[in-house]
Amino acid sequence: MNSRTVANGILRAIGITVAIALLLYFLYKIQSVIVYILIAGVISLIGRPIVIFLRRRLKFGNAIAVITTMLVLVGIFAGIVSLLIPLLVEQGQNLSLLDITALQENVEELYRSGIAYLELNHIDAEQAIKESKILSSMDYSVIPNFLNSIVSGLGSFSIGLMSVLFIAFFFLKDSNLFEQGIMTFVPNGKESNTKRSITKISDLLSRYFVGLFFQILILFIIYTIGLLIIGVKNAVVIAFLCALINLIPYLGPLIGGVLMLLLVMTNNLGDSFNDVMLPNMIYTCILIAIAQLVDNFGSQPYIFSKSVKSHPLEIFLIIIIAGLLFGVVGMIVAIPSYTAIKVILKEFLSNNKVVKKLTQGL
Repeated sequence: MNSRTVANGILRAIGITVAIALLLYFLYKIQSVIVYILIAGVISLIGRPIVIFLRRRLKFGNAIAVITTMLVLVGIFAGIVSLLIPLLVEQGQNLSLLDITALQENVEELYRSGIAYLELNHIDAEQAIKESKILSSMDYSVIPNFLNSIVSGLGSFSIGLMSVLFIAFFFLKDSNLFEQGIMTFVPNGKESNTKRSITKISDLLSRYFVGLFFQILILFIIYTIGLLIIGVKNAVVIAFLCALINLIPYLGPLIGGVLMLLLVMTNNLGDSFNDVMLPNMIYTCILIAIAQLVDNFGSQPYIFSKSVKSHPLEIFLIIIIAGLLFGVVGMIVAIPSYTAIKVILKEFLSNNKVVKKLTQGL
């Protein structure tokens, strides 16, 4: 090996490293666009069964079926938002039942006690405040900055929403658009395997997201019936919100349970704690326990195993490992990512013994 070969190898390694670094930097700068594409991809997978149903059963044209599906999905999103607004108003009204007068009297008493203490120690409170320069150090731009951040956030959300809807529309309209983009980077000789992988992944993920819908629906029904029996106001909205939060694996049920308890408590502000609030909280805890038992040992294992064709224990371990490595986001994307990896391994490494064992159900 001569010095010229070594030099070429070093230059090639440096070039590859620089190219990878530039690629990572580019991906970092367009991360918002990548997020838009991923969300639009999920929406297109959810809407895909609807489009197929409209085209095959109702004989809709492709464009009409896609537009109808997008309107249905947007209507569902708008319905969710419209359900949450009355809940927020109701909770605000409940919080208004707090004894503000008593709270104000306590604050005034604390203020008087502080002034009396300072006077006993011969301390001029007004002079002390001036010398501490508290007022001069206050940042009076906090409120305008806060308002600007709200306006900026609303603008970013609007742009993101329109971008996601636009991308999702064309993903649904041109179902091969995403596939064609991937095929551009596929080496010759691997096209057929890649196409089969993409088709299989799309089918499994569509079934997975439809399965999530039924999981939420089952929890929603259980929560709604239970909260109506307890006599909680806005039971339907609270049930839907807590069922939706359950989409976050393992952490979602905990967050949803705490949120349900808080909302039940605020529904009974001003009532007797022992006679009303405490029994309702106990009944709510029992309701949460029943719902989670049904979900964890009934609907969830059955739905997930049927949709992505993986063993429940396999799914459990993958979610735990993804959570340890990547946190909550990893837990959410664990099953779709693992399903895609299994399909790809089966297509390209079907003769491997380990791959055969893992993908025998696909």
